Amino acid sequence: MCNNDGVPTESPRTRAMNETRDRILDVALDVLGANPDAGMGEIASAASVVRRTVYGHFPSRLDLIRTLTERAVTEMTAVLTELAATDAAADAMWAEFIAHVWPVTHRYRVLLALRRGEYGAAIHSLLGPVDELLAELVRRGQDSDVFARHLPADILSQIAYGVVFTIADNDPSGPRAATITSLLMLGVPETRAITLAAGHPEDLRAPAT
Repeated sequence: MCNNDGVPTESPRTRAMNETRDRILDVALDVLGANPDAGMGEIASAASVVRRTVYGHFPSRLDLIRTLTERAVTEMTAVLTELAATDAAADAMWAEFIAHVWPVTHRYRVLLALRRGEYGAAIHSLLGPVDELLAELVRRGQDSDVFARHLPADILSQIAYGVVFTIADNDPSGPRAATITSLLMLGVPETRAITLAAGHPEDLRAPAT
């Protein structure tokens, strides 16, 4: 269907299907967040639809998990790509990243639990772009002597961001603790980490040497 300008428009049926699909995904995050082992039937019940509707959009539980992961990746890579284009210090970029993606991290924290299970390979593969961007950010910090060098950038970035997910799972109040803790793990001095967690714009500069 097209409008008078020749631009395709959504039919009411397509729009309704997309809204149902989005609602299933949103509900699935809540259900899986409370119980990572929840089945499709539980998700259908919570979304107020029949199982057939859920399977109509997601033929398997893996398809559902993959779609959730793809949504998380899209949101996180957008933030990291934008920050990478700035000339801010690496530790300030990390703090900004955590502040911007905190709602995403808390919402998708179940992926960390699912990554350790039977869907680990699929989730790991889909999170590849995020892992690479985080590793590049840490490498940038190591090259400028902002982050520690006791571990390779790809490993250090995963450990630091894993802490963010862990804190999100236990303390949803805000990103301050996650920002400070992850920065400390990256080798940032405590006073600098606390300052960056406060989110002052002037702190985007590199620390004095």
